[in-house]
Amino acid sequence: MSGSFPGGGFGAGNAEGMWQAFEQLRSTFEKRVGTRMGKGDVRAAVLALLAEKPMHGYQIIREIEERSGGSWKPSAGSVYPTLQLLSDEGLISAEESNGRKTYALTEEGRAEAEAAGAAPWESAGAGGDAGFGALPKAGFELAQAAAQVRRTGTPEQIQQAAVVLDEARRRLYSILAQD
Repeated sequence: MSGSFPGGGFGAGNAEGMWQAFEQLRSTFEKRVGTRMGKGDVRAAVLALLAEKPMHGYQIIREIEERSGGSWKPSAGSVYPTLQLLSDEGLISAEESNGRKTYALTEEGRAEAEAAGAAPWESAGAGGDAGFGALPKAGFELAQAAAQVRRTGTPEQIQQAAVVLDEARRRLYSILAQD
C-alpha cells in the first residue's frame, strides 16, 4: 500500500482523499481475512498441536483455525506436505486406523517442538486473536467509522474526523519509531 495515501495526509481540505484512502484500506483488510502464513508457521503450528496429542490432518487444520480465532485456516495443500516432511525428518510417525492416518511426535519431534517455542497463534501476541486478527479488525472498523462519518457527517464533523485520523496515523508511526 506504499504510496497509496495522499501526500498531504488527511489534513483539512482533503476529505475526498481521505475517503478514497479509507475505502482502499477497508478493501485491503477485507481481502486479508484468512491470512496466508509462511511454511515455517505451518510447521510450528503442526509441531505445537502434536505436542499436545496425536491428530489426523483435518483435526490439525480445524485446531489451527479455532486457535487463531478463525483468521488462519491452512489448506490441506500446506498441512499434508508439512506432515510428510516432518515424517521424512523423523519428527513424527503416522499410524493408520479406520482409513485415516493419525500423526504423533517422535522423541526427536518433542525436542523440536520444545525448541520451537510458542505456537504461531500465541507468539504473535497475547491471546489467539491478538496477532492474527486484532490489527486488521481494528483497521477495518476504523475504516467503517470513517466511511460512516463521510456519508452522514456535517462538513465540521468530517473535518474533525480528518484531524483524529491524521493524529492516529502519526501515533501509529511513532509506535514503529520506538525501537
